[in-house]
Amino acid sequence: MHRVSRRSVSAALRAPALRHRSVAAASVSSSNPVPESAVGSDNNTRWYSAITGGRCGTARHSSCLNLKSGLFLGSRHESTAVATDSANPPPPPAEKYEYQAEVSRLMDLIVNSLYSNKEVFLRELISNASDALDKLRYLSVTDSQLLKDAVDLDIRIQTDNDNGIITITDSGIGMTRQELVDCLGTIAQSGTAKFLKAVKESKDASSDNNLIGQFGVGFYSAFLVADKIVVSSKSPKSDRQYVWEGEANASSYTIREETNPENLIPRGTRLTLYLKRDDKGFAHPERIQKLVKNYSQFVSFPIYTWQEKGITKEVEVDEDPVEAKEGDNENVEKKKKTKKVVERYWDWELTNETQPIWLRNPKEVTTEEYNEFYKKTFNEYADPLASSHFTTEGEVEFRSILYVPAVAPMGKDDMLNPKTKNIRLYVKRVFISDDFDGELFPRYLSFVKGVVDSNDLPLNVSREILQESRIVRIMRKRLVRKAFDMILGISMSENKADYETFWDNFGKHLKLGCIEDRENHKCLAPLLRFFSSQSEDEMISLDEYVENMKPEQKDIYYIAADSVSSARNAPFLERLLEKDLEVLYLVDPIDEVAIQNLKSYKEKNFVDISKEDLDLGDKNEEKEKVTKEEFGQTCDWIKKRLGEKVASVQISNRLSSSPCVLVSGKFGWSANMERLMKAQTVGDTSTLEFMKGRRVFEINPEHPIIRELNLAHKSNPDDEDALRAIDLLYDAALVSSGYTPDNPAQLGGKIYEMMGMAISGKWSTFDSQHSPPRTETLEAEVVEPVEAGGQK
Repeated sequence: MHRVSRRSVSAALRAPALRHRSVAAASVSSSNPVPESAVGSDNNTRWYSAITGGRCGTARHSSCLNLKSGLFLGSRHESTAVATDSANPPPPPAEKYEYQAEVSRLMDLIVNSLYSNKEVFLRELISNASDALDKLRYLSVTDSQLLKDAVDLDIRIQTDNDNGIITITDSGIGMTRQELVDCLGTIAQSGTAKFLKAVKESKDASSDNNLIGQFGVGFYSAFLVADKIVVSSKSPKSDRQYVWEGEANASSYTIREETNPENLIPRGTRLTLYLKRDDKGFAHPERIQKLVKNYSQFVSFPIYTWQEKGITKEVEVDEDPVEAKEGDNENVEKKKKTKKVVERYWDWELTNETQPIWLRNPKEVTTEEYNEFYKKTFNEYADPLASSHFTTEGEVEFRSILYVPAVAPMGKDDMLNPKTKNIRLYVKRVFISDDFDGELFPRYLSFVKGVVDSNDLPLNVSREILQESRIVRIMRKRLVRKAFDMILGISMSENKADYETFWDNFGKHLKLGCIEDRENHKCLAPLLRFFSSQSEDEMISLDEYVENMKPEQKDIYYIAADSVSSARNAPFLERLLEKDLEVLYLVDPIDEVAIQNLKSYKEKNFVDISKEDLDLGDKNEEKEKVTKEEFGQTCDWIKKRLGEKVASVQISNRLSSSPCVLVSGKFGWSANMERLMKAQTVGDTSTLEFMKGRRVFEINPEHPIIRELNLAHKSNPDDEDALRAIDLLYDAALVSSGYTPDNPAQLGGKIYEMMGMAISGKWSTFDSQHSPPRTETLEAEVVEPVEAGGQK
């Protein structure tokens, strides 16, 4: 692409031989100045464009458009009048030009850029046919003569699989010759939109209608699959039937009168699509039927497809002549032999049998009808756990039916995949899309299935992409609220097994919602379920926990572990169990993160009992002061021995039977979280050291081992046995607290050493006292046998 500079063009304009003189000037409607980029001659006006770098002649084009600056480039005209003495001469006038378009290129852009899926062509053409039928039904209210030629209002689709031809016929309003030019010959002019405008301007503007079209390019989607399209239309306003014919990548079309009596139709429009070689598969009857059921299942007019059918008949079988002769000789009556054969024939079949029950009054729809609709629409075999049928009016109007499935999808991977096909979006009963990326539902509610039907959704021209707007955000908010109401209804049901089934299948989704959706924490928290120290076999809700709290209890206590057994035996629970304080067991890997994001419930903070600064509400300052004075130096001695392994050594208020425990920092990872982060495939090891850096070693001053170590510190702080005992205590606390030792082999060696010291010589005395007596080896005496009577 060549660019002509402004200076070069100006220099060219100043050349006397290239000046084009004119005494006429056109008025200008734009305030933008015209750039001096034109040159001309007296015989043939030519100009240069900064875009094309070439020449444009008036014989071929009337104007050029500078797309970069938004200005028009045209021929420059100069006046022949002599310059006046005025210091400020009037600016030269500008001419006005009309946009021109390369029709074949524009058609190619419309067809191949707007639509990403070829099969939507049938949806667009059926929608156009439905609009034609709706217009006829609307106009026939005031003019009943419009229905005289054909009473039935329907759409019929016939295919020729061998030749790759699809024929779509409707008995709608049809089009006259001029309407064919206006609607099909003018790109992006919507006849439906024009009709709606006329209806709104009329006195009967409040009348109901189900018209679908709005963009005026849906018809051209047929060129996605067709090389040639023939439209034959008969309007009740005209006595003649006209045929519109166009081809792909062509800049023109033809219109002629239909003269073949075999092709005449009483009223309506017949579209004949001659498919491309690669797209002839669309002409298969079963594929057409499938597309109709997917996209146009709920169109208000019956849609018939031409299908091959079969009927089973019994026919007589010719007998073998030999058997027949033997039968005659025996003079016995025999039944004639028959066999079953399937006779094939072609006939019209109603394709859109399922009715859109969301348009009905919820009070008139039974539970069986809801369940049947759910199974047919989503190919499910089990009834849903719950359903919600509602209509939203006001700023945003739409109808919807939502379902909670009874069975989780195979693999349970939909929680990580926001692009599920569980929500089917319809606009005026025409299917638009089921491929969403969180526009209507957040990821954690992706298991909810349902249909949403609206008349005024902000769609793009291809109707495939839901545009981000305030209306969509309002719809999303109301859909999410209805989903929560539906789930809450299951949890409050008398049949507790229903919610147990729901929780087993979709409990992790709600926990994910606690992490991703802070705005709905109040809706999510009552739905959560956990095991606890007082309910290890049956999960409880947070409401039940709050009801069971002690009067002096201020917080909700929890501990994270990999199983209920591990949580039950953790040393952190000892003092809380003594005080009969209930502790939640978070045994799912996502539980701890979910609870940390909730932070509180009903003004009760969540407290991890495996972290430092645990407050059980029973502080005794005098006792703590005495204990600290007695064991303070011992804590410093232990800290000196452990070094950087721990941040500090403190006296514990959570232990009763264990000698020590290792707790994590208040803002660091717990032992359970550290274990999970180590198991991550793509985990960041650099943050691992930082988050696990602060660990606090807590000792139980009432335990005999700690008392012995206290005496050892006072008598001989450098005793090797005492120091080895401290190391072993730390390693034991590391394991019992849920951490993984850095050197398991070294820990095993310490345990073996301590065991050897403990059992050394313990059974040696017993071995000497109870040793078995020595036995002497005796030779056997050989005795010969003696017979009776003394004889050998």
